[in-house]
This record gives sequence, C-alpha cells and structure tokens, in this order.
Amino acid sequence: MLYASASFGGNVLSRSRDLWLIYFYAPPSEADIPKRVPLLALGALLLASRIIEALDDPLIGWWSDRTRSRWGRRIPFVLFSTPFYALFAFLLWTPPEPKEGALNAAYLFITLEAFHLFSTLSGGPFESLLPEIAPRSEDRVSIVTWQVFFGTVGAFVALVISGIIVDTLGFQAMGLIMAVLAFVSRYLGLVGAWKHARRDVEPVRVDFWGAVRSCLANDQFRVFLPTFIMFNMAISMLTATLPYWATAVLMKGHRPDIARLEAGHELVIQVGPLELEAGVGTAVGLLTGAAILVVLLSLPLVYRLALWRGKAWVYSAAMLLGGIYLPWLAFMGFIPGINVFLQAVIMVAIVGLPMTAVYTFPNAIQADIIDYDALQTGERREAIYYATQATLEKIAAATFPAILAALLTLGSTAENPTGIRMVAVAAGVISLLGWVTFRGYWLPDQVTPETVTPPLLGRAK
Repeated sequence: MLYASASFGGNVLSRSRDLWLIYFYAPPSEADIPKRVPLLALGALLLASRIIEALDDPLIGWWSDRTRSRWGRRIPFVLFSTPFYALFAFLLWTPPEPKEGALNAAYLFITLEAFHLFSTLSGGPFESLLPEIAPRSEDRVSIVTWQVFFGTVGAFVALVISGIIVDTLGFQAMGLIMAVLAFVSRYLGLVGAWKHARRDVEPVRVDFWGAVRSCLANDQFRVFLPTFIMFNMAISMLTATLPYWATAVLMKGHRPDIARLEAGHELVIQVGPLELEAGVGTAVGLLTGAAILVVLLSLPLVYRLALWRGKAWVYSAAMLLGGIYLPWLAFMGFIPGINVFLQAVIMVAIVGLPMTAVYTFPNAIQADIIDYDALQTGERREAIYYATQATLEKIAAATFPAILAALLTLGSTAENPTGIRMVAVAAGVISLLGWVTFRGYWLPDQVTPETVTPPLLGRAK
C-alpha cells in the first residue's frame, strides 16, 4: 500500500504542471497575471525540453541496472534524487522577472531540464522496484490496482484542488504545496519498498547500446509497447478536445436545450431542476470528474477480472472496448431529444471503463516481460526496460498535438464541428490498432521456467 501510494504524489505534480504551466507563463490577454514568455517561444522550449528529457531515461535506466550498493540498485537513486525533484518542481513557479523577457525563458528552460533530470533519477528506479518487491502475478495486480486508485485521487487534487489554491493563495503557493505532496508521497513509497527491495541482484554487465538493443529485440516488448502508446495517444487527443467541445457545442451550439447566457456569466447549465453557473473550465472539470468517478468505481471489478482471466486478457479486452466505443463520442451533444450536457457527462464517463484497465496493467505486464527477458539472458534489467518504454512514450507524446491540430482544421466551431467529431473517430481507430497489435502477446500471467517452456522460448527467436 505504501509503495503504491507514491502514485498520488506523482500525479499531483505532473497533472497540476500540465494544467497550469503554459497558462502561468503565457496567459491570454484577458487574464489578470502578466505574460512571462512569448507563446511561440514557450512552445519551442517545452518541445525541446521534452525531447532532451526522453534521451535521459535509457541512460539512467542502464546506470541503475549496473549500480552496486549496500542498499541495492534502486534505493540510492530514489533517496538522494527526490529532494531535488521536489525543489525544482517548486522553482518552476518562481521566474526571476514579473514581465515578459528572455531571462524568464532561460530560467524556465534550465529549471525544467533540472526538474526532468531529477524526476527521471528518482522516478525511473522507483518504478523499476515493482518486479523485485512483487514477484507473484497476483501481487503485481494488487499493487498496480492501488497505484491507479492513488493516482486517480492525485489527479483529482491536481485538476480540481490546485485551481482553488491558485485562486486563493496564488501560483507559488500552489507549486509549493504540490511539490511537498510529491516529496512526502515518494518517500512514503520508498519506506514501503525498503525492506522488500533486493540487495543480492548482480549488476548487469552489458554495455548501454547492447542493453537498448536487447530490449528492442524482445518480441513481447515490441508487441506490448506500441499498444499502450497508441491508447494513451487516443485518450490524450480526446482530453485536449474537451475544451473545444465545451466551447463550440455545449456553450454555443445548443443554447436553447441546456443553457442561457446571462449578464456576468458565461453559461448557466440546466439539468432538470438544477442550475450551475459555469465557464469552459468548470464544464470540462465536470466531464473529466465523471470519468474519474467511473475509474474509481470500476477498479474493484477490473482487479477481480484480472485475477480470474489474467491481466493481459483484461488489458486486451479494454483496448477493444475503447476501439469500439470511442468513435461514438463523435455524436456527443448531437443526439436529439436528450439534454446536451447530460449526453456529455454520460458519454465521457463511460470512457473511464477502458481507461481503468488499460492504465492499470502496463507496469505489471512490463514486469512479466522483464521476467521473460531474465529467463533468456540470466540478468535482471528492469530499469532499462522501463526507461526505454518511457523514452518511446515521450517521443510519441510529442506527435499527438500535430495530429490533433490537423484534425481540428477540419472544423472546431459551433457552425462546423467536423474536426471535433473526427478526433473521436481517430481515437477509436488508434485504440483498435493497439488491440490488433496486442494480439501477438502470448506470455502467461506468471512467467517462470515452468510456465514458459523451452518451445515457447524458442518461439521468440
């Protein structure tokens, strides 16, 4: 439980940063805070930092796999990097000048790179502890299920509570509180793993490029990795589209059905006898909140199904469900005779079902793949696998905004919402491609010399 609870702090920090950082440095002209970095320059800085960050992961993973210490291979990285991880997370919100300038841009880039570096030094080895502390499949299923639970609670704090803190105490206070929560959460996770982290594993001997090549040569790793990348891209595209949908459809396209514009208010949402004064942020918050609620409620079911049918089966079924269901979101808000806001809440909430299973099991499936690699090589190389996965995920994450922007050029207004609808169709197709790719995964739920027989090992060759 303690080890799994660390996902709370990780999500608190990452989601709050994703939500507010661009707004903080390049707010719209109507905002009551100053612009600190030009928007185009900010976009270039964030892209460059993401690319450099992706290159850190495999190097740090390889370093961790080769480390020898009295605390094992992972604990020293987590213990000594976490304070700097939290410190630079806070410093992101303390630019040197209160106005737009090159000094702020340079400060942001340097601070962001330091934050990414210590985030990887702390987070990569911490994640790599999972196969060591949970050698049995049922233990891994239990841990990753609790990780999703704590991470979902962390996402709620980041997406909802952080805004309240910003409004009442300011951005610096919000950054400090989120950094402290992440620091305490990561150390609590380390306390939970301390006695269970193995000290007897020999450091790997392979060189860096050999380690990377061996990961990419693993047939099960090659099958699994694209599936999670594709589903994550689909959900990221849908999430980024919600503000456009709320503005073009909920607030503009169907005013007679659900809302009326009044002086001093952007929107009054009406659902039965209830009325809610809201803007775009509140509308999007209600939609994402509905999905978060479904994730929490469906976790026990996903856990039981994984114990009954296996985590790979549940993961695959959820991706198929996503491929079938996501295109139907193209009709969200356009079904006649049904309250538009109610349509949106229900349809977005259902997305929480495939999200729960797909986001629960990647680390556990990756642990099985690492066990499979250990049977073939005789070495435990957890960190290089998780790091290579993180690198490819980050590179892929840099591509989805371009795909999203291209689709939205087809139409993102109340008069022409074609692009908004097509995002849902594209997300469904991407998820379905992930399911098709995962059909090549064949590892059993518990990977041991007895369950993965020599003929099966030969199949990989």
